[in-house]
Amino acid sequence: MKIHEYQAKDILKKYNVPVPEGHVAFSIDEAVAVAKQLPTQAAVVKAQIHAGGRGKGGGVKIAKNPQEVEQYARQMLGMNLVTHQTGPEGKEVKKLLIEQGIDIERELYLGMVLDRSVSRFVMMASTEGGVEIEKVAAETPEKILKEWIDPRVGFQPFQARNLAFGLGLEGKQVSNAVKFMMALYKAFMANDCSLAEINPLVVTKQGEVLALDAKINFDDSALFRHKDIIELRDLDEEEPLEVEASKYNLNYIKLDGNVGCMVNGAGLAMATMDIIKLAGGEPANFLDVGGGANVETVRNGFKIILADPNVKAILINIFGGIVRCDRVAQGVIEAVQSIEVNVPIVVRLAGTNAEEAGEMLQNSDIDFVVADNLADAAQKVVGVLNA
Repeated sequence: MKIHEYQAKDILKKYNVPVPEGHVAFSIDEAVAVAKQLPTQAAVVKAQIHAGGRGKGGGVKIAKNPQEVEQYARQMLGMNLVTHQTGPEGKEVKKLLIEQGIDIERELYLGMVLDRSVSRFVMMASTEGGVEIEKVAAETPEKILKEWIDPRVGFQPFQARNLAFGLGLEGKQVSNAVKFMMALYKAFMANDCSLAEINPLVVTKQGEVLALDAKINFDDSALFRHKDIIELRDLDEEEPLEVEASKYNLNYIKLDGNVGCMVNGAGLAMATMDIIKLAGGEPANFLDVGGGANVETVRNGFKIILADPNVKAILINIFGGIVRCDRVAQGVIEAVQSIEVNVPIVVRLAGTNAEEAGEMLQNSDIDFVVADNLADAAQKVVGVLNA
């Protein structure tokens, strides 16, 4: 789950992570009122959407006074902000963060994430603040400093000092950076975060260390422990089909292709998308229906997939381990009979009672295309698209 920058900074403040003074505004009048309350005459007007690269798209402006805040707020509110993360369709700006101006001396990067290669959280830092970390990793990976965290003892002050010295900080900058990192670690762990990114982390001319920007994502599987965080969810920022799928407990992610995928198991779903591309097709979605692919689950899956107008064919790929294939086949047949499906359906079932399931599909009054294996399924679904 993602949240807005202003929400992330509200969380960070609770753990004594230094951030600029600022408040969210939902109207031009609110933006001006916030600007007049700030400790500096200058203010920063920042569009609040779930995407990076806002500055390059015109979503971050520095105002010299409240009059300019009003001018920029009028320009931004309601605008369609396009960045490299929104895609060409962009996102409508419905709220702004108005913050005090900061006397910046250096811009750095600081982030924390789970490193799955070693099954440990890692705190990362770089001198390349304000630049996408993916670009730094690709072009100058040696500029990314890392400290892996032992779960038995947690993030230690000496690790924070290693990062601070590696960033070239001096004097009180070091102690301030250490306090910042330790507080960020506490905020990350206490809220079951999956990502915390401070880009840029700024050092002021007075030696202060502040989070000029903040991005926090949360582990969806842990949200049941954080009702306060669930309330921060902004459905307007999420893909409508993904929101609808979550109502049915379906793991769905919309993609740009035309082959709808219905699979049980995340790993098998990834493999299915890969082999569709290998066969020359483009998957339209990731959809994991889970272990119990019953009639209701399959029906809801069809509804979500078919709501995407780009879908021209559907590939169902189910492994019958927890659930028998003949029960899955019966569920698919009943689901298709209960809703209008006007695109070809290719089905590959493997596992318990797979042969019986294939016969059921072929003997039904629905024109299923039954595949023998995964490669055959991918070739057949691409074939029906080109037919």
